[in-house]
Amino acid sequence: MKKLSGVIPQHIALIMDGNRRWARQKGLLEFEGHRKGEQKIEPIIDTAIEMGITYLTFWAFSTENWYRSKKEVAFLLNLYRNDLDKKIDRFHTKNVRINVIGNLSMFPKDIQEKTKKWMEKTKNNKKVTVNFALSYGGRDEIIRAINKWHKQSAITQEEFANYLDTAGQPDPDLLIRTGGEKRLSGFLLWQLEYAELYFTDVFWPDFTPVEFKKAISEYANRQRRFGK
Repeated sequence: MKKLSGVIPQHIALIMDGNRRWARQKGLLEFEGHRKGEQKIEPIIDTAIEMGITYLTFWAFSTENWYRSKKEVAFLLNLYRNDLDKKIDRFHTKNVRINVIGNLSMFPKDIQEKTKKWMEKTKNNKKVTVNFALSYGGRDEIIRAINKWHKQSAITQEEFANYLDTAGQPDPDLLIRTGGEKRLSGFLLWQLEYAELYFTDVFWPDFTPVEFKKAISEYANRQRRFGK
């Protein structure tokens, strides 16, 4: 792959789609797709560090995911609760700042407390900021931002952005969605206004650093006009 110096996106958002379909294709329980998918996150973070990408946002759990079966929701909550707890020290050593966006109030108290502890522990890390979007929906985020702002009589786009979950961060330059679907599904509706979109049929459990770099290579060959 050619050198991508000068055209590396600052912020990449990822919709990690296809875990359950991957498992079904292989004759496995759907939960195994989620487990395998979780294992793909750290290699992408490591690749981002290697390439100088400073922000990643992984959509890990949507507001709609609460409507899945109680058994699947419980599995996903435990996957987040236990696996990140095991990895937080390693992420901290790698100078990774962990941040969580979304409506955390919907999670059990222990997960809320663990999340705050992880964010506090890594808040001064500088290598890369990794956002995990949990109980996240784009419309829900905008409504929550409006509720924070409601006392003001007028507001600019720049000021409104300070009430979003990603306040203080640059908007994503590139969105990657795995699993073959070609839609946003409500992810970062405000922030993705001018992001380049990359869709791949590869299911998330098969998404490797090579596939990640392939998306960035395509991004490097696009001309961004921002509506001009």
